Amino acid sequence: MSETITFEDFSKIDLRVGTVIEVNDFPKARKPAYQLTIDFGDLGIKKTSAQITALYSKEDLLDRQIVANVNFAEKQIANFRSQCLVIGAVDSEKVILLSPEEQVPNGTPIR
Repeated sequence: MSETITFEDFSKIDLRVGTVIEVNDFPKARKPAYQLTIDFGDLGIKKTSAQITALYSKEDLLDRQIVANVNFAEKQIANFRSQCLVIGAVDSEKVILLSPEEQVPNGTPIR
């Protein structure tokens, strides 16, 4: 288990639902990855890199709703600026994306 945090610490994390609107290969990444463009509704469009090629094809991801942290500081990955972090469960080096069971508006907060 990780270090214990306070509710105040947790409340700083902004998790939102978004829809993947574009998926591209990311050949400059050190490990196989995609570049995702995600629509977060009123929060706008954000881009990220995700090492999820083991379980997901580009076609699987397009139009899929996902959960992401939208208030991380941007991170430079090779020649790409990642603006959010897609959330998933990690199992034996594979990432299983978290997503709502039903369609919800883009930008819906996770509490």
